[in-house]
Amino acid sequence: MKINIKPAEKIEGRTRMPGDRDIAQRALLFSSLSEGTMEIDGIPETDEIRSTLKCLKDLGSEIEENGAKTTIKGKGLRGLREPDNVLDVGSSNSTACLLTGLLAGQTFYSTLTGESSLKQYSMRSVTEPLMQMGASISGRRNGECLPLAIRGYDLLPINYTLPFACSQLKSALLTASLYSRGISELIDTYQTRDHTERALRHLGVGIKKLGRYYINLKNPVKLKGETFYIPADISIASFFIVAATLAPRGELYLEDVGINPSRTGILEVLGMMGADIRMENQREYNNEPLADLIVKGGRKLTGTEIPEMMLCRLIDEIPILTVAALFAEGDTTIKGVNVLPLQILERLRLLLSELRKMGAAVKELDDSIIIRGSTKLSGAQCESHDDHVIAMALAAAALFAQDESVICGSEAVQSSFPGYFDVLNTLVS
Repeated sequence: MKINIKPAEKIEGRTRMPGDRDIAQRALLFSSLSEGTMEIDGIPETDEIRSTLKCLKDLGSEIEENGAKTTIKGKGLRGLREPDNVLDVGSSNSTACLLTGLLAGQTFYSTLTGESSLKQYSMRSVTEPLMQMGASISGRRNGECLPLAIRGYDLLPINYTLPFACSQLKSALLTASLYSRGISELIDTYQTRDHTERALRHLGVGIKKLGRYYINLKNPVKLKGETFYIPADISIASFFIVAATLAPRGELYLEDVGINPSRTGILEVLGMMGADIRMENQREYNNEPLADLIVKGGRKLTGTEIPEMMLCRLIDEIPILTVAALFAEGDTTIKGVNVLPLQILERLRLLLSELRKMGAAVKELDDSIIIRGSTKLSGAQCESHDDHVIAMALAAAALFAQDESVICGSEAVQSSFPGYFDVLNTLVS
């Protein structure tokens, strides 16, 4: 499907983004393992969440869906059942990692698969430490790729240092550690997203952060709680934040945006560049902070340097920050890009190739990317490469090109925000 994007003069209005997928996934999974009934408010309607719900139901979870509100009758840690069929995670790597950690602790047999693109993704970083804990896991390429056959056992605790910045790996190991006997310790020198730790604490699990990097989880545990409230996804909001910042006029009010410190790198970098972004009504639900964001247009941005140490807090937002940098005065340098996961780096390179069609000047070095600012983009026909992030980033760039652009494969946004273009149209003039 193609969509035409015309240049914009003003972005103005009030809206709420879909619920945060990372938080929603963990709320669904851990609620299924809890004692009693849990209410979850704000579940987004995305392909990733649908895959998670389907897999949990196949494992015996009792889930009742009513729009954005979901009720789960928890089965306890040992209450899930052996699935009758193969568990299909679709295209969701996050679901695959979380479920691999969960299934490693079950005493039954299960098989996990996904779409063809996901079957090419290496799961070795997840399966190897889980096998060290005692799980039996086999699969294609010596257990590296989906489909994976998993037979869980009573697991051993683990003391493990994350070899790279990956919150999905950390979450898989923390989930598996719920089924171990003793104390597990994880060392997260990259300070990756901590939604799993916050969700577990909300449900009464004795998980502690020792110093800056150590995470300690002591068993046995029981998960107990009543509600989860899912804040709006800051990664989705970032596309609208950048667009509103770049607009010559207007003010955008975004409600209930999650401002977890491990995710707010986008706000810090835009602040460094001179964006006018304010927070109001800061509060907290289920250990997750959120606020309303007010973004004003008409500010001149200045190029900046984004250090490597910030990248793990910007993994999903680097593409849209690249768009912002094109319209800033002076160059912007993103340092240490080689530490990014390969699939994220490939996404960034595909986006840069499309932005060059519009006239972007970008230099790729061995360990950094330099974006030339003050660029006057021309309208062009661009491809999403079936990637929702690329589609939304191209749409933001096209709003400030000199003439109309066409984005092919715009239906890619369905995987994360089915109503993206409809909401954008209501805000743009």
